[in-house]
Amino acid sequence: MAAGTKNGRTYTARAFREAGITALLAFGLFLPLIGFQTVTNIRNELILNTRWSLLFAIVGIVACGRLFYSLVVAPWLEARRLRPVAATASAWRGFVGKWFVPFAIGFAVAYPMIIIATAGFGGALKWVDNFGIQVLIYIMLGWGLNIVVGLAGLLDLGYVAFYAVGAYAYALLAKEFGFSFWILLPLAGVMSSFWGILLGFPVLRLRGDYLAIVTLAFGEIVRIVLINFVDLTNGYAGISGIPRPSFFGIPFNADDNGFAAVFGLEFSPIYRTIFLYYLILALAFLTAFVTVRLRRLPVGRAWEALREDEIACRSLGINTTNTKLTAFGIGAMFAGFAGSFFAARQGFISPESFTFLESATILSIVVLGGMGSQIGVAIAAVAMIGGTEIMRDLDFLKQIFGASFDPTQYRMLIFGFGMVLIMVLRPRGLISTREPSVFLKERKAISADLVKEGHG
Repeated sequence: MAAGTKNGRTYTARAFREAGITALLAFGLFLPLIGFQTVTNIRNELILNTRWSLLFAIVGIVACGRLFYSLVVAPWLEARRLRPVAATASAWRGFVGKWFVPFAIGFAVAYPMIIIATAGFGGALKWVDNFGIQVLIYIMLGWGLNIVVGLAGLLDLGYVAFYAVGAYAYALLAKEFGFSFWILLPLAGVMSSFWGILLGFPVLRLRGDYLAIVTLAFGEIVRIVLINFVDLTNGYAGISGIPRPSFFGIPFNADDNGFAAVFGLEFSPIYRTIFLYYLILALAFLTAFVTVRLRRLPVGRAWEALREDEIACRSLGINTTNTKLTAFGIGAMFAGFAGSFFAARQGFISPESFTFLESATILSIVVLGGMGSQIGVAIAAVAMIGGTEIMRDLDFLKQIFGASFDPTQYRMLIFGFGMVLIMVLRPRGLISTREPSVFLKERKAISADLVKEGHG
């Protein structure tokens, strides 16, 4: 008994010692980043300010997190590692897996009505636009990149280039030639798919880090071309006055032929926002439906075979060239759809909207959600993009950390911490189970614990 008490005290002391060391490391790391702030006064002089309260608060949060990990999370992970692996999923997981998707689809369809019923027409605009539409755009982009990265196993760091091609294709053709949104939507997807195939040809023999470097370079080349081809893209100034989509020819304005007047409603911008919400929701559902159907076809099984082992894939007679090109082309097509919608929604685009950070965000959504998992990508997009928007409304934190505190400035720090946490707790992503594309008699989910890391 005394030995057990002594071991417990030793473990607790070690946990506090690790928390203290972590606090010192956090203090040294955040001192130049958070503790000091340079501002410019009215005489255009650079002044150094200190933010000790904010620095010590963050260091304290890091120390408490490390202590919680050592005392609670680490023993739980060790106990889970020693437990025997279950061959089948538990009952509650089966229940959630059965009803989660229908509930999520129903909630997504009814979301604008729920927001209007709770926040009214005035308050619903922000929640439907900034949360609903913004999250759905990244869900669609994540599902498109999931074809390339999650199913085919091709690391793409320049996916935002296809997003930009779709946006600029719609903006230029709609503004210069007056084509409607419904004509340019598939055309933008076709143009992005064409550029995806062009990117696929030079990288047919590349894998891993080399493929990532080439795709990253492609994304930056597209952005630099958009900046320097001023005669076509207007450079940094961007393209403004992009025509907005209409409801079967009925514009969303305050004129007598507008949407509200035609249907006898009081004019409100919420009608256009709701229309755009259901439009991007339909595009996201289309992306998910096509991806699921393709995964069951020979081309989808070829993608997964390519992801597992390219040499074995070739030995089975699969044309890896066509397999890679179809993955790049189809993934880029959905990015083009999302880009054309983005341009139509914003009415203005510029190269600043298509930086590498966007590609990194989309790739993070795919990795955190679980590569190859449609549900996991959707959950990760809601958490990352929705979490960013929620941070804009955390004004009560200014009462704790000062009036100059802006929570959105620390979103990447929080996301980085979240990624580290996910990699520790669930290294294969939020949804780590896999269902076979083809099964003999019964479909069974394969637990991540039953396959080797990077396989299955």
